[in-house]
Amino acid sequence: MADIAKPGRHDRQTATAWWRDEHIRGLIAQAITLLIVVGAILFLIHNMIVNREAQGRPFSYSFMDNIAGFPIAMSVIPVDLNSTITRIMVAGMLNTMVAGVASIILATIVGFVIGVMRLSPNYLISRLAGAYIEVFRNIPLLVQLCFWYFGVLKLVPNQRNSLNLLDAVFLNVRGFYLPRPLPQTGFDWIIGALAVGIIGALLLRRWSRQRQAATGERFPVLWTGMALVVGLPVLAWLAVSMIYGTPLNWEFPVLKGFNFQGGIVLLPELTALVIGLSIYTAAYIAEIVRGGIQAVSHGQTEAALALGLRRSWTLRLVIIPQALRVIVPPLTSQYLNILKNSTLAVFVGYPDFVSVFTGTVLNQTGREVEVVIITMLFYLAISLTISLFMNWYNKHIALVER
Repeated sequence: MADIAKPGRHDRQTATAWWRDEHIRGLIAQAITLLIVVGAILFLIHNMIVNREAQGRPFSYSFMDNIAGFPIAMSVIPVDLNSTITRIMVAGMLNTMVAGVASIILATIVGFVIGVMRLSPNYLISRLAGAYIEVFRNIPLLVQLCFWYFGVLKLVPNQRNSLNLLDAVFLNVRGFYLPRPLPQTGFDWIIGALAVGIIGALLLRRWSRQRQAATGERFPVLWTGMALVVGLPVLAWLAVSMIYGTPLNWEFPVLKGFNFQGGIVLLPELTALVIGLSIYTAAYIAEIVRGGIQAVSHGQTEAALALGLRRSWTLRLVIIPQALRVIVPPLTSQYLNILKNSTLAVFVGYPDFVSVFTGTVLNQTGREVEVVIITMLFYLAISLTISLFMNWYNKHIALVER
């Protein structure tokens, strides 16, 4: 009696027509969808180019070399009335990055502190932290920005009655004035010594971890690292002073006429934006930190205390490193929110990228499509950069914990 062999998987696939194969049909559907999307995008781009040419405004970025003809209140790089639109655009980008970086740093510090306070066994401290979170998280950001700008910073004294500290630091309605450092000959040696100290502290910290893992003994990394970071620049300062003289001078702000001249000025618009963004976002970061700490098993705390670790060491060496794996992913979203929320700077008059480029330049040139494209690419690039860095850091701490 002959055995009748059952058809194998390969035979069934061979017998099935290609138009009935689910895998092939899925690929065809995806290819058709991609062609439709690309075709729609190309049609819209072509339609935009044709309409712009019909209006006598062909799509072009040649206007970027034109003279802007307007000043901005604050700029990291020098700009004047004769600066090109490209330079004004770069100045606006740098202003946005200054506000964003300052807000991220301050929001992270405040958020971590409030998050830890929220879990404090002290009733008053935990309730104050909870009140902070509930108040600032539930008030719209724009309202908070207006409060800090119009309700606080605009009520400080005028220039004549400025609040001053040692006739070197002044606070008035125009801004916060600080002395400007002026590096002299040999100052680069101090910067080099600082860089060497930081690298040495990082290498020392890495060696200390390896030593502790091998022997169980702790090395005073904090004080030794501070000695390197502070001591080396001090020694370099003394050496440069003996050879070249004072390596750093200061330009102090002085009241001349109706305003202060010289020094560094922090505009009230920047201060209001940074304070508003930081306090608002810190309320969300505090809840992220609280959730991350509570995600760590309480047995970890009990084990650390049983080994004789102090509570501060337990939090810093045991709880926080494990909680970071839970904290970092949602923390990335908050950093991106800070960057995107910084576009509200226009409401307090801070010359950020949107205010300078998307606002003034667009109105002057009438190149709305070109300007909007650059704006989208700028924020897309910054957001992707933050995401890539935070993803790298998340993988790094995950590998370290393993």
